[in-house]
Amino acid sequence: MKKFKHIHQAAIKRKGGEKALARLLTKPSTEKQLKAVADERYLAQITRCVFNAGFHWRVITAKWSGFEEAFHGFDLGQLLTKSPEEWEAYAEDTRIIRNWQKIETVFHNAAMIDEVAAEHGSFGAFFAQWPVTDQVGLMKFLHKNGARLGGKTAQWFLRFTGKDSFILTGDVIAALIASGVETNDKATSQRDLKNIQNAFNHWQQETGMPITHLSKILSYSVGDNVPVGVLEGYQSSQTVT
Repeated sequence: MKKFKHIHQAAIKRKGGEKALARLLTKPSTEKQLKAVADERYLAQITRCVFNAGFHWRVITAKWSGFEEAFHGFDLGQLLTKSPEEWEAYAEDTRIIRNWQKIETVFHNAAMIDEVAAEHGSFGAFFAQWPVTDQVGLMKFLHKNGARLGGKTAQWFLRFTGKDSFILTGDVIAALIASGVETNDKATSQRDLKNIQNAFNHWQQETGMPITHLSKILSYSVGDNVPVGVLEGYQSSQTVT
């Protein structure tokens, strides 16, 4: 595998200097900060990521206030006590995207968060303590216990909540392969994910950087060179507060 300093230098050059690149490297949340996030905000972020999948993100952003209103601020108590008829009514609710398969996930993911909170005190307490060196394990948990939380959806959820994490975009995968990491260009098998996790863990020890920064630097070292100003607003527009 390449030394990460070579990848870092390539990203610095492409983004117009070290200061310009540093503007894109937002600091991940601390364990204390993640623990303090209310359960309904985790459900809101999960829901936004689920609906983002397959839709242009601008569409979901434009309607997000309607989602918040329709789902009662994602209050678990209200959502988990709704009747089947009340849930079915969402299929005609113009405040949200009327995709029944995705609407169903709100209930299922609320139930998942409620179950985790009952065992750990809050979903945040569980989520915060999961080691960043085992992101693959956390993704597996979310996929198994949640609804429509496989693949990139779980990865975007981790990133937008502030959890220190990698996202396997096409550019990141291309950079990983170019750096000597054994994975195919889809990176979906457990073997590929294990190799990728090991690479990030190795580079984290080598550099002392958060995995979020390593992931972003990899993506900025190859592919289309999107302007810094465009990238700065990209993630902030998707974070639920």
